[in-house]
Amino acid sequence: MIDDFAKQYLHSDLREIREAMLWKLDGLVEYDVRRPLTSTGTNLLGLVKHLSIWESRYFGEVFDRPFPEPLPRWDDPGERGADMWATEHETREEIIDRYRRAWEHSDATITALAIDSPGHVPWWPHPNVKLFNILVHMLTETSRHAGHADILREQLDGSTGAAAEHTNPQRDAASWEAHRAKIERTAKAAAAVTKPDHAGSTNAPD
Repeated sequence: MIDDFAKQYLHSDLREIREAMLWKLDGLVEYDVRRPLTSTGTNLLGLVKHLSIWESRYFGEVFDRPFPEPLPRWDDPGERGADMWATEHETREEIIDRYRRAWEHSDATITALAIDSPGHVPWWPHPNVKLFNILVHMLTETSRHAGHADILREQLDGSTGAAAEHTNPQRDAASWEAHRAKIERTAKAAAAVTKPDHAGSTNAPD
């Protein structure tokens, strides 16, 4: 049946992208997995912490199958943003282990329910959902943050790719700089010939 195929397909992709998220932490020292690498504080371990909490919610209380460990309330303004970074008292191992326990709980929910099983997301404007909606949402959310993690890891050591067996070939610094310079030249050339009604300005950056 198409419903069973869709559930298996989405679930398989979710399992793969979860592993990719954790792989982005492999081989990094404690400081590098925690330190903010964007102006808004985005960091690798915080992304994992964030996903562990929200996956626990979406495949837990949404289907009246609550995660068996304490979670911060979704509507507590004091907790807003706290899921995006790890305190000094939270170890890497604790956060990773909780994420894996969240997987186990989510997998049990996904296995137990039909893809059209109803759920309720009180923080959504249209709260009545089905398992299909949540599978798509969590796959999208996890993939989005895996993309963030890929860029953060590239900033740290140039490592990119979706998994250890699919790591993109490493280049030396000079090769990357030449590649970047080529793209920069192309961007300036395109900006110089762009019509004002398309971009608002024809001035390329210095």
